[in-house]
Amino acid sequence: MMHDPFTVGGVALKSRLFIGTGKYGADGIIPAVAEASGAEVITVAMRRVEKGNQGITSHIPAHMRLLPNTSGARTAEEALRLARLARAAGCGNWIKIEVIADSRYLLPDGYQTAKAVELMVRDGFVPFPYINPDLYVARDCASAGAAAVMPLGAPIGTNRGLRTKEMIAILIEEMDVPVVVDAGLGRPSHACEAMEMGASACLVNTAIAVARDPVAMAGAFRAAVEAGRAAWLVGLAAPRARTAGAEASSPLTGFLRNTPTVA
Repeated sequence: MMHDPFTVGGVALKSRLFIGTGKYGADGIIPAVAEASGAEVITVAMRRVEKGNQGITSHIPAHMRLLPNTSGARTAEEALRLARLARAAGCGNWIKIEVIADSRYLLPDGYQTAKAVELMVRDGFVPFPYINPDLYVARDCASAGAAAVMPLGAPIGTNRGLRTKEMIAILIEEMDVPVVVDAGLGRPSHACEAMEMGASACLVNTAIAVARDPVAMAGAFRAAVEAGRAAWLVGLAAPRARTAGAEASSPLTGFLRNTPTVA
């Protein structure tokens, strides 16, 4: 692929695929998944982090950047408290903000999320807010200092793909911070489509973790993200209207009717 730097949160990354640590049959598979994915950023729920070389963090390759999330927080203040715990546990200052009071659909609270970004920036964190693909919420988060915005493609864990495609496209067009599509991407083709739209990166957890072969699926998502990004960089061919008819890739005029008969 052509030279294509990706800098987010002040860090230059080579991979545009973020992965997670939840739902695996065994945490011991995470290093192999990480290698196959090529990812450099990995999310982990704060409630699974323990001090010292114990718990889930002991399975995360040392070269990877941790992106602890505030899963379980229902308010901005609760999210800040979890972020501080993550930092105290040695997870650094990157934080994925998840503020969710809705227990059925697990949709993020836009107001509390934007408030959490403001609180965390004041406290020295680099926040990555998980949001509905709402332009006003995204702008509020960016204005408050978010390093990126992470809109959901579909409700978390559903594997339903880009059900919010039109709204995400607006964010990609309007936002000056990276747009990382998060949640709901169930197939490599979903991630490829997001990258073809111009998304900066994708975060995939469930679709990899619950696959029959998580390591192979991680490799498939890696290839899909890279292919989608490459296609966006060079420019996709514009679709033709059905009423315009078909257009051959090679000229047909004179091929049969006007070809001289050979005696």
